[in-house]
Amino acid sequence: MSKGIVLVTGGSGYIAAFCIRQLLDEGWTVRTTVRSLSREAEVRETLGGAALDPARLSFSAADLGADAGWVDAAHGADYVLHVAAPLPSDKVAHDDELVIPAREGTLRVLRAARDGGAKRVVITSSTAAVCYGRGSRSAPYTEAEWTDESNLGDTSAYERAKTLSERAAWAFMEAEGGALELVTVNPGAVLGPVLSGDFSVSIEIVKKLLDGSVPGYPKLGWPLVDVRDIADLHLRAMTAPNAAGERFLGAGDFLWMSDIAEVLRARTPALASRLPRFRLPNWLVRVAAVFDGVLRGRLFELDKERRVDNGKARSVLGWNPRPVADSIVDCAESLVAAGVLKPA
Repeated sequence: MSKGIVLVTGGSGYIAAFCIRQLLDEGWTVRTTVRSLSREAEVRETLGGAALDPARLSFSAADLGADAGWVDAAHGADYVLHVAAPLPSDKVAHDDELVIPAREGTLRVLRAARDGGAKRVVITSSTAAVCYGRGSRSAPYTEAEWTDESNLGDTSAYERAKTLSERAAWAFMEAEGGALELVTVNPGAVLGPVLSGDFSVSIEIVKKLLDGSVPGYPKLGWPLVDVRDIADLHLRAMTAPNAAGERFLGAGDFLWMSDIAEVLRARTPALASRLPRFRLPNWLVRVAAVFDGVLRGRLFELDKERRVDNGKARSVLGWNPRPVADSIVDCAESLVAAGVLKPA
């Protein structure tokens, strides 16, 4: 017997894949969206197990940038996990290239969920909507805080898009949400095992340390979280009665890039020789950014420490994430297993 139907948007994505796996393991029937149904076989193969059963997992074609498909995708769903989002790029010429798809896509999903009779939508937001626009500080951020998207010197188009799309979601709920409930989950940099060579941008943190593409460590850092724990947080937020109308920070310890490397050096000795040994001075990072668009877009992060307090997710939802060191190791080993990195 199925517990009910859950719509997961963006089924080919990294976090979505682990949400789908856990939902299937716990007895839910899952419907997921992809921009093209031509990806269905690939996604099923990547997920394996119960995802191969069409009675347990089905696919709908829907794109965040268009209305078509969303009514059918949400029809009859008990819950919606809105995980899909436009991907950040180093070639964004104007904020609208990210902000408009993120905001309008979120509103499309909320309208379809409301009209389809869903009980609750859980949106994957980000610490990008919480911790930016105020520089570095020692005190951890909480869910009560919002990124100041007007501070262009301490945000990129990505942070501004995540902030404005989440604000739009809460405004929609207040104005026209009806009986629908909303929860947002705000992950940090998501690491952990990869299921294939198609993974999220945050995995590049570990990949670049091990593939020789960075000669040293920039003074960059993030609050980290495991993809399996973020999937678990989504499911807890989906059904917990006291989660409705709340935001939940989903991140653990803040680690600098050099800290991540030290974990790899200690826990994966076979890969240790690949790791850089020196921190790059900020002036040299700025020179390197001239030739690296991704790095150029993150220069405002140099020396910025942004810790978060995940106590709310722990106390309200009983969330208990694993140590981030384990996530780092599992990420590295899975990149080797997936053929993304050459074995030692």
